[in-house]
Amino acid sequence: MTDAPLKQLPLRNMHESAGARSGAFAGWNMPLTYPLGVMKEHLFCRESAGLFDISHMKLFMAEGQDVDSMMARACPVDPSALEAGESKYTFLLNQSAGMIDDLIITRFSQTRFLVVANASRADVDFECLNTVARLFGCTLTALDRVLLALQGPKSASVLTDAGLAGAELTFMRGLELPGGVIVTRSGYTGEDGFEISLPPDKAESIARQISSDARVQWIGLAARDSLRLEAGLCLYGNDMDENTDPVSASLLWAIPKNIRKNGDFVGARALEKIVEQGTSSKRVGLKAEGRQPVRAGTGLFSGSGEPIGKITSGGFGPSVNHPVAMGYVTTAHAKSGTIVFAEIRGTRIPVTVHALPFTPHRFFRG
Repeated sequence: MTDAPLKQLPLRNMHESAGARSGAFAGWNMPLTYPLGVMKEHLFCRESAGLFDISHMKLFMAEGQDVDSMMARACPVDPSALEAGESKYTFLLNQSAGMIDDLIITRFSQTRFLVVANASRADVDFECLNTVARLFGCTLTALDRVLLALQGPKSASVLTDAGLAGAELTFMRGLELPGGVIVTRSGYTGEDGFEISLPPDKAESIARQISSDARVQWIGLAARDSLRLEAGLCLYGNDMDENTDPVSASLLWAIPKNIRKNGDFVGARALEKIVEQGTSSKRVGLKAEGRQPVRAGTGLFSGSGEPIGKITSGGFGPSVNHPVAMGYVTTAHAKSGTIVFAEIRGTRIPVTVHALPFTPHRFFRG
């Protein structure tokens, strides 16, 4: 806990004018909901285009002649496999293969990588990355940017009509535009969408142009959470932390097979051992009976009453019209269709292990 004042978003006045109800998240004062309300915000994003202010997240630029070696040591990636403009989901691991953070990196040239870090881990990430950068004679710079996410099936046409390039990109690609603007195409909702990184002096005018489009609504952190949960995407601090490895988190797919075996990244040998030996628990999707959500921290039990895990993220899924959750269960109970029991106020209710995601991903792959 800290008594430090909450950090304020650069576009705070715009959110207040839009009627945002704000609250604390990762040390920031963040818009949680707007007058539309969580349910309608969520569905609007699935049906049209939602605009999120995610300026609490941190962007770093790694630069240097040996930046590929730097990134290969810092993360379990193969930088040589990434073309200019290509993005990759990856991790910072500790020596035990625990996840310090999950990141998205984008190559912009042979000597430059953009790194997007979670707000709660930004300082730790910078220290870890900068330590490796110095080993390889590279520099790591924290960028001063406003970061917006435009998500939903109409986002590409909205982006084009706002006069911004990027609609030609496919999923996990990015480009740099004149004036320091960066556009990438990925997202945290399961929908097609873009992240728009803006210098502070350009941010408000572009945000106003996008948000004034009738196809767009501001979306708060609460709906962002329900959207990502339906999409089966992890939230750092809930579904992963430094005590969680990528195998247990069902995220091994993000690490190329050749890198798992031959990589020289931090935590490589520990990860190799975990892959060989397997894990005692797995992250799974969970669907409760009825309409009562099961929340993070709820204990999970086998039919015989044995403790087998806990919920790490949970809520109601407006798009699927039923409760959705993720959590960790013992490997023996991780098969889809297995019934386990969640204890809520002393009562154990049946919860079914469910394949992820709960709603199909609609990323634009071309």
